[in-house]
Amino acid sequence: MTLPAIPQRALGTQGLRVSAIGLGCMGFSEFYGDAASRGAVDGVAVIHHALDAGITLLDTADMYGPYLNEELVGRAVKGRRDGVVIATKFGILRDAANPERRGVNGRPEYVRASCEGSLRRLGVDTIDLYYQHRRDKSTPIEETVGAMARLVDEGKVRYVGLSEVSAETLRRAHATHPISAVQSEWSLWTRDWERTTFATARALGVGLVPYSPLGRGFLTGAITTDTVFPEGDYRHTSPRFVGDNRAANITIVDAVRAVAASKGCTPAQVALAWLLSRGEDVVPIPGTTKAARISENLGACEVGLSAADLARLAAAIPPDAASGDRYPTGMKSLVDE
Repeated sequence: MTLPAIPQRALGTQGLRVSAIGLGCMGFSEFYGDAASRGAVDGVAVIHHALDAGITLLDTADMYGPYLNEELVGRAVKGRRDGVVIATKFGILRDAANPERRGVNGRPEYVRASCEGSLRRLGVDTIDLYYQHRRDKSTPIEETVGAMARLVDEGKVRYVGLSEVSAETLRRAHATHPISAVQSEWSLWTRDWERTTFATARALGVGLVPYSPLGRGFLTGAITTDTVFPEGDYRHTSPRFVGDNRAANITIVDAVRAVAASKGCTPAQVALAWLLSRGEDVVPIPGTTKAARISENLGACEVGLSAADLARLAAAIPPDAASGDRYPTGMKSLVDE
């Protein structure tokens, strides 16, 4: 199957343009599946398939692995740097003794050290889009973004982004240095930021990059009440995937599946098409370790949801439809609200 050319979209007003759908690379290294299944995946080959199919935006972070994911992306882009937009992130600290424990650091000296480490692991001279992964509430955002701005001045970073920040934090950051993109969880079952940070982002001309646009796999329709996740899979601890919450959330998937049947496409394509319909400033980054899923996801660009389709989804899936928090308590505490 030959896919048509993937549309391009602008992130922010500073000149950054990327494919309308990117690739979230985290799952190649951690969090989904078990170590054995990940070890059987040729991540470089899958990323090459994505690039060949027209994806230009690759999303990673220093804490994925930790560090292993950036090294993988670095190997994948070697010899193919032109036309690839590499986005990575800093700021979440992992505890070597307890990898489940999280901390944050946004101090200027840490920003610089993190950038140098990412450049080395990626094997590049410049990071195209550099995000603060989580806000360090003990460090003024102006200091953190000021350090990022100095990296831009030095040519080590092209564009600056933030992840999971409040509207007030975004306004203060943008006043310090133009922010090109805000990355947050956003999908048919996670719509926390629509009236707050996303509204502010649009007022400021900041692009929106939804991660987990397929609800961590739930919106694909492949997960049922009987699905057993591998040992070590993050979804064992995610409230929405546990017990009665999972059973209740199946109704959301049923509504997506019904629209997909009427359109002759897959539930995943409907979920991504819904996000694409939210505005030309939206660039979702679904993650997968399978080449076939990349092709499927890109097919969402060809799924035109009509006003009737969108109304049907809105009626069946209100903004607060999901049962259960999107994060366990420890991770939820890192979100800037």
